[in-house]
Amino acid sequence: MTQRLRIRAVGILVLVPGLIITAVAWHYGLLQIGPTQRPQNSLLIIAPYLYQGTWVFDDETAGLVREPFVGGVPAMIDELVSDVPDADSGFRLLFSSNPFPGHNKKLTWLRGDAQGNYYELDDPKMEGWICPALFKYYDSAPKELYVKAEPVDH
Repeated sequence: MTQRLRIRAVGILVLVPGLIITAVAWHYGLLQIGPTQRPQNSLLIIAPYLYQGTWVFDDETAGLVREPFVGGVPAMIDELVSDVPDADSGFRLLFSSNPFPGHNKKLTWLRGDAQGNYYELDDPKMEGWICPALFKYYDSAPKELYVKAEPVDH
């Protein structure tokens, strides 16, 4: 009977720390369960439009409906679409973490906070906060985002 208790005690002493180490590794992303990386396109497209006075966009594949731009980003969008006809009704926004032919603005990562990330528009200098919806498209906040606004045929 004593030997059974010793075996059980040793088993518990090995199992409990093993579970704790596994949980910590999983929490910090050191242990991947399932696919190691979700597929990501290099060039992404959304179609923002004005809704109740603010810029929003829908992306069914990402589960986003009327996702608003806030925290300085609406002013950036106003700048970006200044030459896009009928942008209020919607426009195509191409974006990538890599430069692409025809991009007309660059956003540079400044800092993160508990929820989102702050980026600076290159010209004119403007700062805006991009919400956690960014992580529907990227695993981590890109250091740079390249963007282009173009008209949509309505």
